Amino acid sequence: MVVVRTFGVEEELLLVDERGIATPVAPYALADAPAGTELRLGAEIQQEMIETQTLPRLTTHDLYADIVEGRTLADTLARRHGARAVAVAMSPLPLRPHPTPGTRYDKMMAKYGLTAKGTLVCGCHVHVVIHSREEGVAVLDRIRTWLPALLALTANSPFVGGVDTGHASYRFVAWHQWQSAGPTDVFGSVEAYDRFERLLVETGVILDKAMLYLDARVSHKQPTVEVRVADVCLDARDTVVLAALVRALVDTAVGEWRSGVAPLATPSAALRLAEWQAALTGVGGTLPHPVTGREGTAIAALDALLAHTARALESYGDLELVRRGVDRILRSGGGAGRQRAAHDRRGRMRDVVAEAVAVTHDESVEGDGRIVA
Repeated sequence: MVVVRTFGVEEELLLVDERGIATPVAPYALADAPAGTELRLGAEIQQEMIETQTLPRLTTHDLYADIVEGRTLADTLARRHGARAVAVAMSPLPLRPHPTPGTRYDKMMAKYGLTAKGTLVCGCHVHVVIHSREEGVAVLDRIRTWLPALLALTANSPFVGGVDTGHASYRFVAWHQWQSAGPTDVFGSVEAYDRFERLLVETGVILDKAMLYLDARVSHKQPTVEVRVADVCLDARDTVVLAALVRALVDTAVGEWRSGVAPLATPSAALRLAEWQAALTGVGGTLPHPVTGREGTAIAALDALLAHTARALESYGDLELVRRGVDRILRSGGGAGRQRAAHDRRGRMRDVVAEAVAVTHDESVEGDGRIVA
């Protein structure tokens, strides 16, 4: 039986003024959001951020259209208040975050100090439908070694506060100030996964299950696996590549589970090292191999990822789109490479933000509606 899985994306976008500086206009923009629109916008922990949410989709074409529409809607609303919505994972220019008021965020600000008050990062979360929690946990156990390659592919935060961090994704460094962020060991069963969640909440260190900021988790709000490891992508086409790969990883993992293929036993500590390296050098450096765990290159890891997911990608008609997309990201260096190229032209951080705004809202569909690689 062929199972066709829907998938969707949440993108966190930074709001910047005409100088390229992050500006706290999200409450005003959200207040202007039209009623009845299918696409959803949401608040985030800081007022300089806004989240877009696509619908569950079957095809990359429809998902891409939703991503572009969400970015356009967020930008249209922000422009009414002198801002633009831009897909960068951290602000290239200095900023002072303004926490979003509300009972939950107020508790976080009071309890978690500068981690809550000073952190402003924009990620991309991909949801893929699952048909049981057993299936979901089996997926988590089998996709974990591939997530560093996804981080390398999407790295989009080299500059922070006017400084080149030397990292392709400094969001990874900032995000991992949160207590529960990162990879997990193999669970083996729903009971073990539930016990893990319960134990972390019962420590009292986090408020609730919503603060389980794992690289991937079984959603408590909808029947999906949610992969959270990626930076928000500068180019909407790259978001589609990420989402297609995540869906293919889920399909491949379910097939392995049903065939009795055991997950790799790579320790979470080793996976965190791989993620750290992916965040440091992105697609242009070294990266432990997803299967062997030994030192290799990001290119070799991505080749392995494509080989691992090829059958699933082909079944959805996404294989060539993803291959072209990965090639494009390798040529440009992805979001991090494009940000640095913008900076290199005149050495100005404002140029980085201006270029990022332009790329965020680029028209990347040909006349026949096909996504251009």
